[in-house]
Amino acid sequence: MITNLNLPKFDIPVRRREGKLFIFDPVRKKYVRLTPEEWVRQNFLLFLNRFKKYPISLMQVEKEFVWNNLPMRSDILLFANDGKPGMIVECKAPEVAVTDKVFEQIARYNLRYQVPYLVVTNGLIHYCCKMDYNQGTYRFLEDIPDYKTVSETGFIS
Repeated sequence: MITNLNLPKFDIPVRRREGKLFIFDPVRKKYVRLTPEEWVRQNFLLFLNRFKKYPISLMQVEKEFVWNNLPMRSDILLFANDGKPGMIVECKAPEVAVTDKVFEQIARYNLRYQVPYLVVTNGLIHYCCKMDYNQGTYRFLEDIPDYKTVSETGFIS
């Protein structure tokens, strides 16, 4: 379950309770059940925080919302200082291929939030898109922008 990812290595607290593994989530401030997807999510959270300098206080994990009477939940939602959503991150387990279906999923979430940045990762491969709502287009970025870069533009697309 704990596999090497294409991310820096982090020392993340893991505990065993009743034969099951739990990993510490710094955003929710509690231990959560360790699954392959959760392993990716927690490592990516720390990558965003420690390497890309996104404040933990501006992150939400598994943010629930309803769209067209359907319950949905985004993996990671990043906010700007003004409280507006700025980036959605969809995490998949390492063995899950990042396909068009995954991009369709994050695009559905973005109908609700209309963020400037969309990120999809399985821990091994990471894709980041910059949305341009004025032109009705998007472009893939070579790297995930850091907090300073996106905060200077106020997460404006």
